[in-house]
Amino acid sequence: MKILNKTFIAGLIALTMSMSSYAEKVNIGDPGWTGATAIANLLSAVITDKMGGEVEIIPGNNTAIYGAIDRSKGEIEVHPDIWLPNQQAYTNDLVPKGTLRVSSLSYEGNQGYCVSQDFAKEMNITSIFDLGRPEVVAAMDSDGNGKGEFWIGADGWASANVNEVKLRDYQLYDAGIEPIRAAEAVKNARVLDSIKKGEGYAFYCYKPHAIWGMADVVMLTEPTHDPEKYIMIQPKTDADWYTKSYVASKDALKNIQIGWGTSLEAKSPAIVEFFNNFQITADDVSWMAFEVSVNKRSSADVVREWIANNEGTVDGWLGL
Repeated sequence: MKILNKTFIAGLIALTMSMSSYAEKVNIGDPGWTGATAIANLLSAVITDKMGGEVEIIPGNNTAIYGAIDRSKGEIEVHPDIWLPNQQAYTNDLVPKGTLRVSSLSYEGNQGYCVSQDFAKEMNITSIFDLGRPEVVAAMDSDGNGKGEFWIGADGWASANVNEVKLRDYQLYDAGIEPIRAAEAVKNARVLDSIKKGEGYAFYCYKPHAIWGMADVVMLTEPTHDPEKYIMIQPKTDADWYTKSYVASKDALKNIQIGWGTSLEAKSPAIVEFFNNFQITADDVSWMAFEVSVNKRSSADVVREWIANNEGTVDGWLGL
């Protein structure tokens, strides 16, 4: 009986220790684009619903999220959507320092520039260089300042810096294109409004993203990716980044994965094990982003529906 009791107590202690490792609070950053928001909420739902943990999702741009992870004080411990090589200025700093771990599992991303199908057909636009034709520039000038508006991304996005350089080196600024930085929600609304009004508008676009279900848009052709014509230096690396960079070819396909502060590994090993197993597809991310952006559903409801329909995948993440 004593042996049985000792075995029972030992098992209870082990169970308690296991549960305590699950019950840690984790702060997940949300850099604001729809795919990242969806994944942040998916990670949160798995941790809270399946693992008994506690999560706070904290909005912030990449600089704020990576800075918090680097400080290792628990302010933000997870980046849900690391696009590489876009964000290498951050990962190349934090990973060697030992404050950031990036998952080895990823999904594929494709970046480019889009216009609506109607605008493309009306103006015979197929290439990024078509946006520099005078009549196209005029059609994209909604405020009458003589410049065609082109959304290049939000403040704090490494990709927005790339786009600012690339449009310069594609000589689109000389042709009268004006780069616009604004929140992605502002861009989404502007895209839909431009289609409704029959106006021209060009914007940075990527897959996965809800825009492919929100509107009838087309990605324009660019010169094939050429590493010799893709020399990008981010502001974090050099204050003179804009002058020293040269980008005149399409982006390579991206690897997109999650990353977490290494301080989390001792604090919440069970959650880190989940992160190491986590993998999702671009189609999954696009579906979740579409449901939130277009069907106006809450992120929490959307990810929980996805979990219910993909229990085998989630069990695999948790090693069940």
